[in-house]
Amino acid sequence: MADGGPYLLGLDAGNTVIKAVLFDLEGRQLAAHAVDGATHKPAAGMVERSVPELWENAKAAIAGCIGAADIDSGAIAAIGTAGHGNGLYLLDRDGAALIGIQSLDTRAAALAVELDTAVGSDMHAIALQRPWPSQTPTLLAWLKRHRPELYERAGTLLFAKDILTYSLTGMPASEISDMSGAGLLRLPDAVYDTGLLALYGLEDATTRLPPLLQPSSIVGVVTADAAAATGLAKGTPVVAGYFDVVASALGSGAVGAGAASVVVGSWSINQVFSDAPVRDDRVFMVAAYGPGLFVNMENSATSAANLEWYVRALVERGSHHNDPFGFVNEMVADVAPAHDDPLFHPFLYGGRLGSHQRGGFFGVAGWHGEGHLLRAIFEGVMFEHRRHVGVLAEAGVTFSTAALSGGGSRSVHWAQMFADGLGVPVTVAEARETGALGAAMAAAIGVGLYPAEAEAVAAMARPARAYSSDPAMRAHYDRRYAIWRRLTEAVDPLWRELASPGPVAS
Repeated sequence: MADGGPYLLGLDAGNTVIKAVLFDLEGRQLAAHAVDGATHKPAAGMVERSVPELWENAKAAIAGCIGAADIDSGAIAAIGTAGHGNGLYLLDRDGAALIGIQSLDTRAAALAVELDTAVGSDMHAIALQRPWPSQTPTLLAWLKRHRPELYERAGTLLFAKDILTYSLTGMPASEISDMSGAGLLRLPDAVYDTGLLALYGLEDATTRLPPLLQPSSIVGVVTADAAAATGLAKGTPVVAGYFDVVASALGSGAVGAGAASVVVGSWSINQVFSDAPVRDDRVFMVAAYGPGLFVNMENSATSAANLEWYVRALVERGSHHNDPFGFVNEMVADVAPAHDDPLFHPFLYGGRLGSHQRGGFFGVAGWHGEGHLLRAIFEGVMFEHRRHVGVLAEAGVTFSTAALSGGGSRSVHWAQMFADGLGVPVTVAEARETGALGAAMAAAIGVGLYPAEAEAVAAMARPARAYSSDPAMRAHYDRRYAIWRRLTEAVDPLWRELASPGPVAS
């Protein structure tokens, strides 16, 4: 049994997995429990989940975490949530689940292009974000056009984490980081805007938007029913929480203007904190997380998902590796970098510059082995992160150090490659569950244990490892990055041609 507390509970709602993690006031993880959920694909491009299952899995995760910690749940001072941004979660007018669309959904791709062509610049002028397929308002506009009967039944729009907060407290609400990250707020004010909704064709959606809070605002308290279902104590405060990329940045130790967070996960997340939002339509997204507090982001699905594909498709084939990612690290460690190593484009799931982009190796020779291919994947992922960082730099956002998180940060070889390739010192957080830790920080602030994010991060986040940039390797990567960029530009027309429908084979 842990000591008598107080404790903080962080809930992290990913696209599939729900995690409940218990921390002490110094951010040390005491217990955790995760429950995997099911994804449904009713048609091409559609990626949905059961909203009731989201809560069922959260109940199991919370109960499992409390049981593993062996504590009196009354010692939990507060609960915070984090969750994947965008997608679309709707309740009907009676508060029952209506539909849950995940942020991997692409059904609205054609509509996103249509909106961007017609009013994308106008949208960016207000929300600092252009429309894209999985964006919440674009999906809502798609629903209005293609499923009008479902749209008419919609009562309240929420995000993944808000479903958990609503289920715990009975109070439907959201907060500014998820709402701004979805392009639904006027920035820098971080408020709803009827003119913005009109650009999406959602003039009538105002009544479907929930109360808008600050991330650390208390939404409500755990109800008697939620307490009975989870083992939590009735009356425990629950705060609004954060968009998960913001939570992960805070949990990895990044906070304050100029701090940078690089997440090497399924998505390439590259974000820099600032006191004012960047106004540059080359930057993918800006999210507000407090008065005068902003995160500027360049993101795409081009990061460690590429390595996971390789491992699942090739390394795990025949189940001949008990530790497949350990095997990958050993293979990479055994390769001495050379000037003519193969290059890799990490676009297995498309790229930030177009869904037509594709993955591939280039420059493979007969003397190259599997370690060279794996090292090329590591390097190609780092190069696309570097390209994203370059976009932020061109927009005027710079940084001198970066906090690395996500599954890729667990590889010492990959972390060193990021330090060398980005040319800045890199730290890796002590916390493995940085998103849940960020959620716990919001809870701590909400009940007055810390005054604001800066103090919470200082007390609860610590680096476990640090990496300095090697000038010689920086020069090595500078040369290869320049070649990689030219190769990307040269191949782009062929990717476009490949993606275009051709004659049907008989």
